[in-house]
Amino acid sequence: SIAEKENMATAAVKKKEVTRDLDHCDIPYYVSEFVEREVGNDYDSLRKLDNLIDKLSENKKQLEEQVLTVSSEVPKRIQNALKNAEDSKKSLSRLLEEETLLSESINSHLLKAQPWMEDLDTLISQVEEIERHLSYLKWISRIEELSDSIQQYLMTNNVPEAASTLAFMAELDIKLQESSCSHLLAFVRSTVKFWHKILKDKLSSDFEEVLTQLHWPFVGPPQSQAFGLAAPANASDVYSSLEMLFCQLLKLQTSDELLTKPKQLPEKYSLPPLPPIILPIQIMLNPLQKRFKYHFTGNKQTNVLNKPEWYLTQVLMWIGNHAKFLDDKIQPILDKAGSSVNARLEFSRALVMLILEKLAADIPCLLYDDTLFSHLVDEVLLFERELYSVHGYLSSFPSCMHILSEESSFQRWLAVEKKFALQKMDSMLSSEAAWISQYKDITDVDEMKVPDCAETFMTLLLVITDRYKNLPTASRKLQFLGLQKELVDDFRIRLTQVMKEETRASLGFRYCAILNAVNYIATVLADWADNVFFLQLQQAELEVRAESNAVSKLQLGQLASMESSVFDEMINLLERLKHDMLTRQVDHVFREVRDAAKLYKKERWLSLPSQAEQAVMSLSSTACPMLLTLRDRLLQLEQQLCHSLFKIFWQMLAEKVDVYIYQEIIMANHFNEGGAAQLQFDMSRNLFPLFSHYCKRPENYFKHIKEACIILNLNIGSALLLKDVLESASENDTTLQPNQPSATAALNELGVYKLAQKDVEILLSLRASWPNTGR
Repeated sequence: SIAEKENMATAAVKKKEVTRDLDHCDIPYYVSEFVEREVGNDYDSLRKLDNLIDKLSENKKQLEEQVLTVSSEVPKRIQNALKNAEDSKKSLSRLLEEETLLSESINSHLLKAQPWMEDLDTLISQVEEIERHLSYLKWISRIEELSDSIQQYLMTNNVPEAASTLAFMAELDIKLQESSCSHLLAFVRSTVKFWHKILKDKLSSDFEEVLTQLHWPFVGPPQSQAFGLAAPANASDVYSSLEMLFCQLLKLQTSDELLTKPKQLPEKYSLPPLPPIILPIQIMLNPLQKRFKYHFTGNKQTNVLNKPEWYLTQVLMWIGNHAKFLDDKIQPILDKAGSSVNARLEFSRALVMLILEKLAADIPCLLYDDTLFSHLVDEVLLFERELYSVHGYLSSFPSCMHILSEESSFQRWLAVEKKFALQKMDSMLSSEAAWISQYKDITDVDEMKVPDCAETFMTLLLVITDRYKNLPTASRKLQFLGLQKELVDDFRIRLTQVMKEETRASLGFRYCAILNAVNYIATVLADWADNVFFLQLQQAELEVRAESNAVSKLQLGQLASMESSVFDEMINLLERLKHDMLTRQVDHVFREVRDAAKLYKKERWLSLPSQAEQAVMSLSSTACPMLLTLRDRLLQLEQQLCHSLFKIFWQMLAEKVDVYIYQEIIMANHFNEGGAAQLQFDMSRNLFPLFSHYCKRPENYFKHIKEACIILNLNIGSALLLKDVLESASENDTTLQPNQPSATAALNELGVYKLAQKDVEILLSLRASWPNTGR
């Protein structure tokens, strides 16, 4: 039929669909797509073909017109571009011609102007030279004018203006320092020097006269000073003159610093750079400096190497005697003058410099006499302590520590410190009271049960810290810290040696005292690690190690994050020794307990009467030796060890006893109902209470025993159920049955958490009385 033919034709068309060829023109593909889209399988739509042909013809016409338009416009654009290029070429040629002409004109002009330029350079050089000469003459004239002004002021006795003018001249001198005019510089400097000497001599003389009227210096205590007790009638005039002269001398400070080089100690002492002492204070110090040099230099009887305290005490007295006058009279003058100087600190700094010069001269004579050198260091440290604490001396100022930090002096100090520390350690360990606590009769104080030798040793370390903590540089402090570590290690080795002598009596008094000493030292070092001073040293050590690449990045990270401390290595060694000693004590007591438990181990657990057959449950007679041994040793060590150590001891012992009874007694026997009940009674009513003095729930430290007693004392029904659950759980390991109850859950429900499933199965097999279930 016709319908069938149409269907067949349609099928044939579908089979012959045009495929897209990516390597060639896609027009057939697009035509096929267009026909499929517009016509499809609906042959009724063929009526649209006329409209479709008209539409496509219109599109074709438009496309042809566009192509013609484009093809006609392209040549015009190309012609325009060529024309523009020609115009640009002509313009460029014209510019090049103009450039050539201009260049020739310029060169010609330069040739003509060359002689004029040479003449002009000569004239300019002459003008510049004349200007330099004129400037030179102006500087000379300026200095001469200032010099004449100073002269006129002095002739009219106007000293304040003369001092101000000299200060201005000194500032000009400073400005000229970069100049290469050596003769001008010399002229200015000589002029400043000339007038400075005249003014300084005049003002110094007047100032000293005023100080004399005030009975300066005050060699006695403040209460005996004449000006303080009965001020003269002209006191206000004297103080007015003091203020005026002090201010005028302050004006000479700039010129004085230019002309006078302060006396300085060698660079090896690494003193911090500070401005010179202000001129008026220098003048006030002159009489004291003369007294110091008179008494403490040369062949005077007061100048002896073995008495450094004489000059150190004298300087402290001078500082104290003059403090009130400096605060009340001199400081207001400085404040009024706008100076930032602290009068008392300036005065103290100048006197301390006398001490430093004296130490620098004396120390080389004492280096090889340990006694004298040690005495000097002790006195210097006492002097420094009072200087800082009482008189408010600043750590940024030069101090005696700078002198002691000089290489040869410092190494000697370290050696002497170590020598005397070792001698002290020898004496403290050989003392009869070395292992006895000073506070043994005072319960509250003697919590750590620290033997005398350990407390004395830590006091020694603390004193050493106090002695070196004011050293000016971190590197020197780190060297002292190294000495402290060395001493701790030496003391640890000595304790280890004494401990080895006492090994046979590991429960004895001396052995326990050594253990307490080790624990105390480790505890104190751990506390010190959090001290600000040692944290600063840790940071300094971190910087030194980072620069030298002496440690790994991990160690640097631990130091930087404060996870470790400067004493970690020492603390770890002490903790290891403590653990070894405790382990030895625990093993000793455990051996005694094990020996005492031999009869208990052989108890006839299978034939003991049941609880119902006994009127009252009582302790097994064979358990008495074991429990008595435990009780006696616990009481003994509780008295001899500090609380923290004893806590570790009994917990370690409890763990060993727990495992021993579980493995050697429980797992090695079979139990009837009476035997299981007796075991539980012995443990829960007798063993566990021995430890109830030290914790609230001692049974938690005997988990093996506690849980084994639970299993052994289950009633028959519960035991059978548990056995079935465990057997089912074992079968589930091979054949997965998720609906079966969990063995762990069943054990937890009974209170069994520590023991493994296999251990519980063994314990169930140790029960002697099982009913006949027909299995």
